[in-house]
Amino acid sequence: MIKITKIKTTLSKGVVIPSLIFIIGICLLSAIYPKLTESLLNTVKNFIFLNLNYVYIWSVTIFVIFLIYLIFSKYGNIRLGRNDSKPDYSFFSWISMLFAAGMGIGLMYFSVAEPMQHYSNEVFAGNSVVQRAKDAQLYTFFHWGIHAWAIYCIVGLSLAYFTYRYRLPLSLRSCFYPLLKDKIKGKWGNTIDVFALCSTFFGITTTLGFGVVQINSGLEILGVLPTSSFIYQVLIVVVLVSISIISAISGVDKGVRILSNINIISVAMLLLFVLILGPTIYLIGSFTDGIGNYISNFFNLTFNTHVYEPEMQPWFYDWTILYWAWWISWSPYVGLFIAKISKGRTIREFIVAVLIIPTLFNFIWMSVFGNSAIWFDVNVANGALSQLASNPDALMFRFLEYLPLTNIASFFTIAIIIIFFVTSADSGIFVMNSIATKNAKNSPKWQTVGWGFLLSVLALLLLNAGGLAALQSMTLITALPFSIIMLLFIVSLVKALSIDKSYYERDFSVSTIPWSGASWRERLQQIVSFNDKESVSGFINTTVYESFSDLQKEFAKNGIAAKINFYENPERAEIEIKYDVVNNFIYGVMSDSKIISDYLLNEDNLPDIENNRTFYPKSYFGDDREGYDVQLFTKNELISDVLKHYERFIEIISEEKNEMFISSNINRRLK
Repeated sequence: MIKITKIKTTLSKGVVIPSLIFIIGICLLSAIYPKLTESLLNTVKNFIFLNLNYVYIWSVTIFVIFLIYLIFSKYGNIRLGRNDSKPDYSFFSWISMLFAAGMGIGLMYFSVAEPMQHYSNEVFAGNSVVQRAKDAQLYTFFHWGIHAWAIYCIVGLSLAYFTYRYRLPLSLRSCFYPLLKDKIKGKWGNTIDVFALCSTFFGITTTLGFGVVQINSGLEILGVLPTSSFIYQVLIVVVLVSISIISAISGVDKGVRILSNINIISVAMLLLFVLILGPTIYLIGSFTDGIGNYISNFFNLTFNTHVYEPEMQPWFYDWTILYWAWWISWSPYVGLFIAKISKGRTIREFIVAVLIIPTLFNFIWMSVFGNSAIWFDVNVANGALSQLASNPDALMFRFLEYLPLTNIASFFTIAIIIIFFVTSADSGIFVMNSIATKNAKNSPKWQTVGWGFLLSVLALLLLNAGGLAALQSMTLITALPFSIIMLLFIVSLVKALSIDKSYYERDFSVSTIPWSGASWRERLQQIVSFNDKESVSGFINTTVYESFSDLQKEFAKNGIAAKINFYENPERAEIEIKYDVVNNFIYGVMSDSKIISDYLLNEDNLPDIENNRTFYPKSYFGDDREGYDVQLFTKNELISDVLKHYERFIEIISEEKNEMFISSNINRRLK
């Protein structure tokens, strides 16, 4: 008798089945009827760009303004997680991963191509060479700068906040919790995740398709491959996606992080190569000029729709609006990945890092490569590079021919493109599986392999049939509804943050505990003896433990389960009552220390203190409010203090406006 083995899976049927039907359906249509599908989708895309471009303009503008507001607001100190959460990754690894996922292959594909296309565009033909070069740099900065990263930042911040602060799944549906509450578990939540999964798949597929073409073209120019053919593209995809799958299986902590670190170092080396061996002085000067030009034109660029310049509008739709739509369509994928690696960061730290650091690097990169290409085109190539502006697949490698060590630089460039390909693919596979499983902690490896296989098969199918352009149009169309969804993210964030801040600000001040003179001998003993770890340890193990034990028994009589926890380094004890809210009720006492001034050390009437340091017991709380010295508290006074804070806690979570903090079966205390 044949035994049927049940295949283990963590996939959510409500998300995966509709997503696969839509993804495979669109890809098959694009492959079987590429011209017809491209024509239909292009018609829809052009209608949106022509008649609804203001949606993109205003959406992106609101994103930028909102994020700048958060940086300087009282909400900036809120941590993405518990108030005592620490980042999972070093700052360098964190930046490397978000950078590699955010721009990836596009940096290599457009770093020379976009400035050259702006420079040689007939729209700017009436301007001088100098002005065309300045405009080329300005618009490239605009398209790859703060506005692009603001789009990613909104999605990443929303996801990270609701995931790590509210203990919700790492899923776009979680961002609607303040608006939909527990409805996010049902059809509404599935619909949001289906949209995110499809958008992610389309964006990755088209980008990787372009990356394969560029790698193939580079290898052909270098003589490694005889031609740019589909057979060689198949080989490239098979090899690189296989590496991506292995990296994704190894997890974010290993494969993705290591490759991202290697990637950022390699990119920096290529950047220095072009900067040093290219027109160095010109590049440094043009970069400085470009930064000033960008800052001075920031608001004009942000709001400019070229409505008074009809000759500019086709260019405006083909570049600025297309870029905003492209970044928005990619934001579910990039946002999910950034959120995944950003636990423990403050909101201010998150926004500043995501907005500023990649933007500055993009500016340096685009300035060095783009301005070098323009300089060579004017002074050396006699316009040869301008003539190749419409062929971005080969333009990067033709540009490198005007630098020393051309072959070495070209092979190194291909290696970087490959690493970008792999880091984009592996993080994409990771994100797609995360969406499809509602962020399951552990998934079978075959699922990761399956997503990689599907990605490679459909990308090759579209490459062979010429259907990538149609899929690109589909990706851009999805950006319109998602821009509205992102605006709702802001509404959810505003509602949640206002309650969050109120939760932590609601407090009463505690200085000293009033006492009548009772137990004065014990208090005197405390005053003169609390100067070393041993005495604090004794206090924690006697007064604190006895207080918490009495409270635990009394809570139990009232049907409340209280737990007493002990920890080391530093030594501390706490009483905890679980409510499955943002922060459970915790009141703890820990051993802390402070430096004593030399003046006081010389006083004869004070007890001896070694090493200029005295130890004392300090209170702390589950929501990370500032604690205070409790060394003079008697057992009853300590019990009274705990109950004051418990009363505060109950009052807060009992208020209707704070209902988001109250338990639901999707909330779990973060372990």
